[in-house]
Amino acid sequence: MNSAMIVASCILLTAGVSIYVFWGVQRAYMGTQKTRLAFLKERKEVIYENLRDLNFEFKAGKLPPQDFAALRDSMEQDAATILAEIEQLEAAAAA
Repeated sequence: MNSAMIVASCILLTAGVSIYVFWGVQRAYMGTQKTRLAFLKERKEVIYENLRDLNFEFKAGKLPPQDFAALRDSMEQDAATILAEIEQLEAAAAA
């Protein structure tokens, strides 16, 4: 009798923990949907922050000039591409 209660308690505990853990999984994936414009603006801010960090690292002497120039050019190209797309989307939204 005692072992039957232990087994039943374990089954109930396992079921309760499983429900608690997995019940909210479907709702967790249903975050707010970002528009392409919001995503690009967020990405632009990340690139600007990375450029500031890169500039700081170079001034601190942690990067050689060649690496700094290559990384800066790459980040600036990414920023220009993103800014152009933001401009297109904002122009389309205004029209």
